[in-house]
Amino acid sequence: MNKNYLDLKKFCLGVGADLFGVADINKIKKDFMLQPHILEKVDKAVCLGIRLSSSILEEITDAPTRLYSHHYRTVNAVLDQIALKAANYIQKKGFRALPIPASQLVDWQNQKAHLSHKRIGFLAGLGWIGRNNLLVNKNLGAQLRLVSILTDMPLKIDEPVKQDCAGCRLCIKVCPSQAIKESPSDFDHKKCFEKLKDFQKQHLVEQCICGVCVNVCKGRKN
Repeated sequence: MNKNYLDLKKFCLGVGADLFGVADINKIKKDFMLQPHILEKVDKAVCLGIRLSSSILEEITDAPTRLYSHHYRTVNAVLDQIALKAANYIQKKGFRALPIPASQLVDWQNQKAHLSHKRIGFLAGLGWIGRNNLLVNKNLGAQLRLVSILTDMPLKIDEPVKQDCAGCRLCIKVCPSQAIKESPSDFDHKKCFEKLKDFQKQHLVEQCICGVCVNVCKGRKN
């Protein structure tokens, strides 16, 4: 299993991923919005991440920009390409591989996708769920995007990291909707979503994104 893990990691990093981790999904796959007969055949998720451009994020102050909107779409597209390549690699080894889109809602009103990449990223040891309700990596902060591949390939499982945002509250201070609270569990999804829709109505961006808290969330160096 360790050889499979190391070989797959080398491949994924070689085709453009910045982060790689493997999660056991047996306890959470019941929550996925996928056909049960497909989920019965997979027990792991490979989670991959790409860092966002800090320079593009720095342009954001209190609202998303068109430059960030384009960058967001581009990074998602690249992640989907990397996931496809990783899935093909896994299939050529004789195992199942189901790449899940980096950003595709199946329930727009409730902002739900096929699965939660950040939840898988947490289980795969790529970071913790921050006060901003995003996956926060120690080195990259929330300045990243994720994609996942479900598989039955024998792989070493990574463990969640035992870290949190500690004393950092920058995201609370800058949140334009005041949706971010002291505890990640108190994040106000409704307030956040309403603000995203408001940005759309103002024709600032074409999709439901913000980026304000992402800009200030740069990880922990200790």
